[in-house]
Amino acid sequence: MQRTLILLKPDAVQRRMMGRLVTRFEDKGLNFVAMKLMRVTPELAKQHYAEHIEKGWYPTLEAFITGGPVLAAVLEGLEAITVVRDMLGATSGLAAAPGTIRGDYSSSRQMNLVHGSDGPEAAEREIALYFQASELCDHTPTIVPWLRAADE
Repeated sequence: MQRTLILLKPDAVQRRMMGRLVTRFEDKGLNFVAMKLMRVTPELAKQHYAEHIEKGWYPTLEAFITGGPVLAAVLEGLEAITVVRDMLGATSGLAAAPGTIRGDYSSSRQMNLVHGSDGPEAAEREIALYFQASELCDHTPTIVPWLRAADE
């Protein structure tokens, strides 16, 4: 099993899309092991997007991500990082394929609804930024045998 962080960004929250986006991840068979509605502070934004702080567009990103509540969650599943990123689609909603979250609901590069970790190291670092270990709820849904073979 692999874990990844997702953030339903302020645009998704303001557009009242949390339920339908959570449903898409659950329908795919991913397991939520943590979730909370929160505000990203400027300090947390700087930690999360540390590799972008020196870029000219960073202030706009920080203003966006701190501009309203986000729904932070940890998803677990087989190849969860790749599965989630494929579900999200290209960063720009204009370039994202139909059927992906961004392809179906976004027409912006920045206001692209959902963040997903881009690799195992990023997932581990990002999960630790948003959740304490005690907030992760390990469990196996009873439906798991109907979602994948026992040897997967």
